[in-house]
This record gives sequence, C-alpha cells and structure tokens, in this order.
Amino acid sequence: MSKKSFGSKLLGEWNTRTIVTVAIGAALFGVLMNYGGIPIFTNTSLTTAMIVPVVVGAMYGPVPAAVAAGVGNVIADLIGGWGMYPAWSIANAVAALFIGALPLYGAYITEGVFEVKHMVIYIICILVGNALAFGVVAQVLTVVFEGGDMNVSLLQGLYASIGNILVEGVIGILVIKLLANRYKSRTNLSEEE
Repeated sequence: MSKKSFGSKLLGEWNTRTIVTVAIGAALFGVLMNYGGIPIFTNTSLTTAMIVPVVVGAMYGPVPAAVAAGVGNVIADLIGGWGMYPAWSIANAVAALFIGALPLYGAYITEGVFEVKHMVIYIICILVGNALAFGVVAQVLTVVFEGGDMNVSLLQGLYASIGNILVEGVIGILVIKLLANRYKSRTNLSEEE
C-alpha cells in the first residue's frame, strides 16, 4: 500500500497522464453537465457529469478531481451560454475534493484496494462534501459574486446535493469497485514457467 504523506495524497501525483486525464475529464464534465442530465429544478439536473470526479479522484486523488470538476463547470457554463457562475464552479470543486479523498482513508484504487469500510467512508465523504459545497460554499459565494436570490439558490443547492449523492453513491461505488477490481486483477498476475 502507498506510504505517502497526507499532503502528497491530497495533491495526487501530477504527471503528463494526470494532466491529460484532468483535461479530458474537465471537457467531459462540461459536456455532460449540459447534455447528460435530467432537469430536476431551475438550472439544476440529475447529471452523469458527477461520475467524472469519481473516476479522476479514484485514479489520481482529491486535487485532480477538484480541478476537473471546477474547470469542467466553467466549460459547462460556456457551452450552456447562460453566463458564468463562479460560485457553482468552486462548489463543484469542493465537492470533488471530498469525492476524490479515497487515498486519504486507505482506498488505493490503482492498487486494487476498495473494501466495504472504504465504501462506507466514501458515502460519508460524499454526504459531507455535497452538503458543504452546495449548502454552504455555493450559497455564500452566490451572494458574494452574484447577489443572487438565496431562496432559489438554497433550493438549487438542495436538489443538486440530492442528485449528486444519488449519482456518486449508486453509480460511483459501482465504477470505483470495477476500477479497483480491474487494477487488482492486473497486480495479481503471476509468471508461469
């Protein structure tokens, strides 16, 4: 298992592969935010885009997941043509930090480690992360950046959190488990004589 410091697990390993994955993830996030969801409230969708930070976080850690989601939200705003919402871009990045926190509690997906205890911690992380991101960060920054209506913003945050938790919890755990199993099968190969 990985013997890295907390800081290096948080930052992830940045190399060419990480940068390319984050860039592709951000672009995919932006497209899926616009075209890969079901509207559930004003400018809020139950979206498959939230799988992107799950995959990026599982493979590279919290900060790469946050960059992919934050930049991806900016791309979604540009594609959608409804204006820039930095509060929501930052909130998505904060939520993705929690989503990608897997290596911080011992879930090393690229080493095939994702057990039931990691699933429970992952669920707690996505609950806390979405509540903090869309219940606090998005609300405060909406007032600071946009002077928006708090009633609408609170409802958007509530629906976004519920939708994200469903996607990240149900589909996310399946995707992470499949990734972990894939990497585990690669590390268990033995040479036959």
